[in-house]
Amino acid sequence: MSLPPIPTPSVTPPDIVRSAYMDVVVTDLAASRAFYVDVLGLVVTEESDTEIYLRTFEEFIHHNLVLRQGPVAAVAALAYRVRTPEDVDRAQAYYEAMGCRTERRESGFVRGVGDTVRVEDPLGFPYEFFHRVDHVERLAWRYDLHNPGALVRLDHFNQVTPDVPRGLAYLEALGFRVTEDIEDEDGIVYAVWMRRKDTVHDTALTGGNGPRVHHLAFATHEQHNIIHICDKLGALRMSDRIERGPGRHGVSNAFYLYILDPDGHRVEIYTQDYYTGDPDNPVVRWDVHDNQRRDWWGNPVVPSWYTEASPVLDLGGNVREIELREEPTEQAVTVGADGFSYTREGDREQGFKLGNTL
Repeated sequence: MSLPPIPTPSVTPPDIVRSAYMDVVVTDLAASRAFYVDVLGLVVTEESDTEIYLRTFEEFIHHNLVLRQGPVAAVAALAYRVRTPEDVDRAQAYYEAMGCRTERRESGFVRGVGDTVRVEDPLGFPYEFFHRVDHVERLAWRYDLHNPGALVRLDHFNQVTPDVPRGLAYLEALGFRVTEDIEDEDGIVYAVWMRRKDTVHDTALTGGNGPRVHHLAFATHEQHNIIHICDKLGALRMSDRIERGPGRHGVSNAFYLYILDPDGHRVEIYTQDYYTGDPDNPVVRWDVHDNQRRDWWGNPVVPSWYTEASPVLDLGGNVREIELREEPTEQAVTVGADGFSYTREGDREQGFKLGNTL
């Protein structure tokens, strides 16, 4: 059954600056701290027995990631910073005009953040909008504290949703701009990348059963930082945490690594995408059968990358029900007997780079 279109309110949407942080529920806070702090090197802003606030080395706002102890591993909020305090008002009015559930707290939902509105958006995701935030020391110049795999900023979110064009229309009305997408010859859209800051994306929509969160991405300065993270995970006998990569994406042109935290939340380490800030920045469209769209070197995507993702919570703290994708999935049309991926268009030879791994 097709989902109804999402109405566009007549009121002004909030002016979103960037993706700012994710609020994540974990089942073992100590294990998560060891992963994010001891292994990945994120900076602890503050912590308690039930929650930890982490940031990257170049960040000056209070945090980029909140880890909170809970019974079920899930995502509680995808948080965006807006340009002015009045944009928090606009966010509340915008979502209320769509009939969405909203909740507002002048003291914020987490430490270090002021007046905030959280919403259950039309796709089922918990979005948060805030402006006021505590400033902390920006550690960009504290090279004495940097590690070889230093994570320098939060880059983006990636969301799984059944109907990508429906989600795209909603986010474009909210002020996001498309940079890249994946389509087929019949016009089916499998994924789309959208930005507010002048990079390839602040969030992306991946077609699949949802609402779920596919990953949170942190940026490094260079490729060698990512290689160091791989070497460190290997040295610690944690290579099973490496799900995919390192490699280079065709989409976004970025060097990447995907790893899994102790609860299975997926984290991308990401570097070297490109500038998108001009008003006439062209949209890059990829054929879903182009074997280099997901990995520029043509390496296969592991099945879990397509199928696994984190559940999300509603404003009451309950796990959202999953809606199934009705259109074909990217995995289904590119891997296996019924699918075909190419390196050169017109080349019908199928080989080991189609995902046939032992």
